[in-house]
Amino acid sequence: MVSTHVDIENTEWTAGVPFYGSGAVHQGKDIVQLKILSDRRSEGGGIAWLAKFSPPPGKLIKIVATALSDEHVFNLTGGRATKSGQPARASGGYTLNPKGQPHSALIATETVSLVIYRGEPDEIVSVELVDVEHEPGIRIRSATRHDLDNLWDFLAVAAV
Repeated sequence: MVSTHVDIENTEWTAGVPFYGSGAVHQGKDIVQLKILSDRRSEGGGIAWLAKFSPPPGKLIKIVATALSDEHVFNLTGGRATKSGQPARASGGYTLNPKGQPHSALIATETVSLVIYRGEPDEIVSVELVDVEHEPGIRIRSATRHDLDNLWDFLAVAAV
C-alpha cells in the first residue's frame, strides 16, 4: 500500500451535506464543511476528514448521531459548548465515540476538528440550529445617557 499525503492548505472545503444531511446548510450557506483526507472504506478501512462547523451568531449547531465505527475527534480550534454558548470543551480536546455509541454535540463558535473513523462514519440522526439559551441572572450592560441622568438626579436629591 502507498502512503497518502494531503496538502491541507490547498485542499478546498466541500459541503458537508453528503455526510451530515440538509441541516449542514443554513440560508444557502454551508455551516458544515469537510476536507476529506482519506477514504479507505472500499478496502475495509475507514475515513478521515477535517470538519469545519460555522454557526451563525446567536445560534448553536446541534448534532445528534450514532457511531457506526469507532470515531476519534480531535478539536483543533473552537470546541463544544453548553446550551448558553459557553465553552464545554476547548481546542486541543479529544473524544472517542465507540461503535454503537449515541452521542451529541453543541457548537457555538467556528470549530475545526480532525475526525477519524475506523470504518463507516456516524449515522447522523439530526443536524439543526438552535438558539443560544440565556442563563438567568444579572446581565451587565453599558450605562446609557438616560441611566446617567437618573443617577445624577438621585445624587442631587441625596445630597440635600
